[in-house]
Amino acid sequence: MKAVLLCITLFLVGGLYAQTTISGKVTDRKGEAIMGANVYLEGTYDGASSDEHGNFSFTTSEKGLQTLLVSFISFETYSNRADVSFFKNLKIRLKEDVNTLDAVTINAGTFEAGDQAKVTALKPLDVVTTASALGDFVGALQTLPGTAAVEEDGRLFVRGGEADETQIFIDGIRVFTPYTPSARNIPTRGRFSPFLFKGFAFSTGGYSAEYGQALSSVLEMNTIDTPEQEKTDISLMTVGAGIGNTQIWGNNSLSVNTSYINLAPYQKVFPDKNHWIKPFQAANGEMVYRYKTNSDGLLKLYGAFSYTDFEMIQKDINYEEGFHFGLTNRNLYFNSSYKQRLNGQWKISGGVSYTNDHSNIGIIDNIVKDQEHSIHAKLKLQNKISNRFKLNFGAEYLLTSFKENYNSPSVGEFTSQFSNDIAGAFVETDIYFSKKLASKVGIRFENSGLLHQSTISPRFSLAYKTGNNAQFSVAYGQFYQNPKNEYLKFAQNLKAEEATHFIANYQYVKNRQIFRIEGYYKEYDKLLKYTTPMAIATSDYTNEGNGYAKGLDVFWRDGKTIKNTEYWLSYSYLDTKRDYKNYPVKATPGFASSHNMSAVVKHFVKDWKSQLGLSYRFATGRTYTNPNREGFLNEKTMNYNSVSFNWAYLLSQQKILYFSVNNVLGTQNVFGYTYKNTPDSNGYYDRQAVNPSANRFFFVGFFWTLSDDKKENQLNNL
Repeated sequence: MKAVLLCITLFLVGGLYAQTTISGKVTDRKGEAIMGANVYLEGTYDGASSDEHGNFSFTTSEKGLQTLLVSFISFETYSNRADVSFFKNLKIRLKEDVNTLDAVTINAGTFEAGDQAKVTALKPLDVVTTASALGDFVGALQTLPGTAAVEEDGRLFVRGGEADETQIFIDGIRVFTPYTPSARNIPTRGRFSPFLFKGFAFSTGGYSAEYGQALSSVLEMNTIDTPEQEKTDISLMTVGAGIGNTQIWGNNSLSVNTSYINLAPYQKVFPDKNHWIKPFQAANGEMVYRYKTNSDGLLKLYGAFSYTDFEMIQKDINYEEGFHFGLTNRNLYFNSSYKQRLNGQWKISGGVSYTNDHSNIGIIDNIVKDQEHSIHAKLKLQNKISNRFKLNFGAEYLLTSFKENYNSPSVGEFTSQFSNDIAGAFVETDIYFSKKLASKVGIRFENSGLLHQSTISPRFSLAYKTGNNAQFSVAYGQFYQNPKNEYLKFAQNLKAEEATHFIANYQYVKNRQIFRIEGYYKEYDKLLKYTTPMAIATSDYTNEGNGYAKGLDVFWRDGKTIKNTEYWLSYSYLDTKRDYKNYPVKATPGFASSHNMSAVVKHFVKDWKSQLGLSYRFATGRTYTNPNREGFLNEKTMNYNSVSFNWAYLLSQQKILYFSVNNVLGTQNVFGYTYKNTPDSNGYYDRQAVNPSANRFFFVGFFWTLSDDKKENQLNNL
C-alpha cells in the first residue's frame, strides 16, 4: 500500500513540474495598460485575461512550439509562435485595428453612396427623391459641391472642367456614351435607370490610379449584387410607361427594366417654345443577370439598349424660318464583370464592355451620320498583405473606332474617321500606419496608339484622423485624356491633354450629420486649340492651350436635428480661366459660374402618408461675348435661380401617386445670348436670349409594386 501511495505522489509531483507558467503584460502602443485582453494558446483551453494593470499569468502542460494569441476589441490580434518556455515576462504591445468603423478613410475628392461606404454623403435613394433630379442620377449629383448649374446642357461639369472631362464606369468598366443625345440648349439625361444600381462613388478630383482618360472627375456606378426578393414594378407616367421585374432561382437572378417615353401628349397640354415636327420619343431597356458561384465568386452581365428619335425647329435670330434639327440614335451597351476571392489574401476582378452607338443627324439641310464602336477590357488583382498594407494592380485595354459621314449641299460629301487603342496599367497601395493615419500611393501608365504617346501619372493621397469624428486629407494627382472625337476625326498629330490636381479637405461625421470643406487647385496644360471660329477639317490644331481652376467646396448634411426630415446644403466657389479651342486670350469659359449653391430638404408626413421634397439651386452669372463691346467673353448673364418640388403619396403600402414640378416659380433664367451674324445699319448686333424651352416641367406618375413580402414599394425609385 505504501508503494502505491508513493507512486501516486511521484506522478502528481511530476505533473506539477511539467506545468509551464506563461506571463506578461499587455499595453497599447503608448504603454497604457489594457484590461480584459484575451490571452491564450491557440488550439487549447489554456489562457487568461489581463488585469487592470495589463498583467496576465496562467499555466499550461503544452510542450514545444506553440502559438500565443492576444486579442482585444479595436486592436489587431497579436500572434507569437515559439517554444512555450519562452513565454515568460512578455511585454506585448497591441496595434490599433485599422479596419474598425471609426478608422480613418481615404476620401479626398470623393463622395460615396452605398451599403459599403463608411461615410455616405449622398445615398442611392437620393438620386430619385431629390426634387430637381427628376429621377436622373446626374441631376442628383448636381446638388453636390464642385458641380456647376449648366441646365441647358444637363451633363456633369466639375470644378471648371468641361462635361467630357468626367468619365463614367459601371462595375469598374467604362461607359463610352453615358448620355442620351439631345438638341442644343435642351438638357440631356443619363441613359441608365437608378432601378438597377446599389450605389456610386463620385470623385471630383484626385481619384485612384485605376482610372484614366479623365481630366476632372470619375463617377463609378455599381449594380446590385444580390436582389433581396422577386418583384415587379409598374410605372404609368404623363410622359410614358415602364415595367421592371426581378426573378431569383438558386444562385441566379435576373432583373429587367424597360420604359417608353413620348412627349407628344405632354406637349399638347404644355407646349414649349420649339416647333416639334416629331416630338421626342425614346425606348429603353436594361437587364442584369447575376450568378453567384459556390466558391464566393460573382458573375454579372449588364446590358442596355436605347432608341431616341425627334425632329424640331428652334427659333434662331440668324434663321428666318428657324433652325431645323432632327436626330435618330441607337445605342447598345454591354458590360460583363467577374470578381472572385482566390484565398485569404488575394482577390481577382475584371470585365469587358462593348458600345455600339449610331446617330443620324439632320442640321438645317446637312446630313451627318456618326458611328462609334468601343471596347474596354480590364483585369485587376488585389492582395491584402496585412491589415495595414493592401496592394492593387491591374491592366486594361481600350479601343475606339469612330466614323463620320457629312453630306452638305453647299460643301459636298466627305468622310472622317479614326481608330484609337489605349493600353494602360496601374499599381496602387493602401498603407494604414495606424487607425488615425493612412495613405494611398499609386502610379498609372498609358500608351495611345493613335497619338504615339506614352504617359506616366503619379497619384497620392494622405488622411489623418484629428479626433473621434473628424479627419483631414490631402491628395495630389496627374491626369491625361485624349482630345475629343470631334477633334480627333480631323487631326491625329496631337498629344493628350493634361491636368494636375492638388486637394485638401476636412470632414466631420457624427450621428447622421456630415460637414465637409475642401479646397483645390487644378492646373491644365496641352489643351487643344484651333484657328477657325469652329472646329472643321481645314483648321490648324495644336496642344498649345493651358488654364487653371481653383476653388472651395462646402457640404453639410443633417438627418438628425429635425424629426422625419433630412436636408443638405452645398456651396462652391470657383475661379477658373482657360486658353483653349479658338480663344484669343485666357478667359473664364461660358459654362463656369463663380458661385454655385444647392439646398435640398425631404420630409415624411406620417398623417398624410407622404414624402415631400424641395430643392433650390443658385448660380452666379456666366460669361458670354457681346460683339457690341470690345473684348472676349466680356459680359455675364443674370444669376440662375430654380426651385423644384415633389410629393410622393402612398395610396397603399405598394401603390404610390407621385407629383413633381421643376422651376416652380417660373424664373426666366438666361444661359447666354445668340447674336446676329451681321450688324444693322448702325453697326449694332441684335441678340436673342438662350432660355429653357419651357419655364416649368410638370410630372405625374402612378407606381405599383408586386413583391413577395407585399411591403416593397418604388419610393426608392422616385
